[in-house]
Amino acid sequence: MVIIALVVVIIGITLVTSGHWLTVFACVVVIAVCLFFVARFTYDPDRLRARQSERTLRLATQTLPYMRQGLTVESAQEVCRLLLPATMANAVAITNREVVMGFAGAERDSHPIGSPIITTATLAALRDKQMQVLNSGDDIGFSEGSSSFKSGIVVPLMLHDEPVGVLKFYYRLPHRIDETQQAMAQGLGALLEMQLQLAELEQQREVASQMRIKALQAQINPHFLFNTINTIASLIRTNPSQARILLREFAKFYRSTLEGSMDLISLEQERSQTLRYLGFEIARFGDDRIHLSCDIADELMTMPVPAFILQPLVENAVAHGMRDDRPLHINIVASVQDGIVTIVVRDDGIGIAKDAQPHVLDAAREHAGVAMTNVDERLRSVFGKNAGLAVQSELGIGTTITLTLGHWSEEDPDSDKQETYE
Repeated sequence: MVIIALVVVIIGITLVTSGHWLTVFACVVVIAVCLFFVARFTYDPDRLRARQSERTLRLATQTLPYMRQGLTVESAQEVCRLLLPATMANAVAITNREVVMGFAGAERDSHPIGSPIITTATLAALRDKQMQVLNSGDDIGFSEGSSSFKSGIVVPLMLHDEPVGVLKFYYRLPHRIDETQQAMAQGLGALLEMQLQLAELEQQREVASQMRIKALQAQINPHFLFNTINTIASLIRTNPSQARILLREFAKFYRSTLEGSMDLISLEQERSQTLRYLGFEIARFGDDRIHLSCDIADELMTMPVPAFILQPLVENAVAHGMRDDRPLHINIVASVQDGIVTIVVRDDGIGIAKDAQPHVLDAAREHAGVAMTNVDERLRSVFGKNAGLAVQSELGIGTTITLTLGHWSEEDPDSDKQETYE
């Protein structure tokens, strides 16, 4: 628009000096109309809001992977780097309540990571829980001559109504901050607050998952602890060599149980732990009472899965499915169909009554459902809402439990889990 105005002036001067007043008037009217439509098109509020929304969404997508880690030096530094080109600020900084966590832009060397907060404006934002708009170097609180920044915005980052840090924008020109910049600063602060809340929820989910695993460990122990010890004790006299083998396996089993609170283990490890458990039950009841077949595709052996997703199901089959008149057969099959990994645990035991089947995943109503509910919840927490357990059973025929996991590719077993399964 500045260029158009200059053209108008030049044309006007040329025409005035030539004496063509009517032509001058006509040109001015035409150009004024053109300027009106150009301004209307360029400064359309809806277009500006749409552009701002698009920019904010793009920033949200870019910053979310870092802020999911919480407020750390690594996440803060990357977020500052991403926010700087999206604003008119000369520098962007993030602090916690005590030190600088991230800094990008001018004077970065003067604000090293880990250095204490020195500006009165930052301390005021933390104290008052209010955004600070600073229109001079004195307002910022730098000592005289120590910084070229002449204005700034300090936005407190709140979590549970308490400040956990601040987001700061610095400018080298005084009185440069307008309502648009203030709105953007507030919006970006709110965005980071929301992402910090999501990070906290993610951490709580992980803690809850670990606690559920610990609860499952505690549940497993009393089920067969004393029976297994009694079985080994009886074998010491009748079959000492088998007793020694079982004792070693027992030690391995409980070591794996205690270490099983890790986030994920391979499907091969889960299979081995399940077979080890069943070995104790076979020793207790006899190898003619329980038969197990296991068919897991080789490419799935390295797939990361939550610990204790097969063993509790096999344990339930033994505890609640065995008959007095014939052996119990348990079959485990893991396969991939249409890109989705499923594991089927099937037995030909007593089965579940039809009126009880709707409650098999209700731990409050069905004791056998405690472990199954635990497995179902952890599968969903790791693989998503489409994962989990499905139970089919017929009284007198047996029970089939289908575990739906997610996508898995063994092309890069060391890659991040979000990239290999979902």
